[in-house]
Amino acid sequence: MEWADARMWAAVPLKDVRDERLMGLLVHIHVVQRAFLTAWTSGDLTSVFRTPDEFANAAEVCTWAKPYYADAHAFIGGAADDRLLQPMTMPWASEVEKFLGHPPGVTTLGDTCFQVTSHTTHHRAQVNTRLRELGIEPPLVDYIGWVWFDRPAADWKGE
Repeated sequence: MEWADARMWAAVPLKDVRDERLMGLLVHIHVVQRAFLTAWTSGDLTSVFRTPDEFANAAEVCTWAKPYYADAHAFIGGAADDRLLQPMTMPWASEVEKFLGHPPGVTTLGDTCFQVTSHTTHHRAQVNTRLRELGIEPPLVDYIGWVWFDRPAADWKGE
């Protein structure tokens, strides 16, 4: 996920363009990533939820977002395999219950880790679509692309 996010960010115009749709997607991706990590670590969610108008440009969003990856790597790398199978109630479960009309099914820590990558993939595709609409060629960010490139680490030099 970090590799693909770094490639996405390398294509984003960081300071020259203030596109509301693009800014909304970028902030949303990273709010959700940080919200799940904060829930995993029983942290305070109040500082996680940001809005696009809190950032002057995409460069500020990127700067705010990047520390997540080291924190996520540390948390996930330190989690015992059996912990991934443990049930996890998300702090926003009551909102999910209202949406579904019933309590959400049992969710494990591993399920939520997968959700973060899946959710990010979905919105990264929307970012790439918006980049194309803005006349910018989006990068290859598919998982199989990462494999084809021999599973490289994220390269943040391009952003």
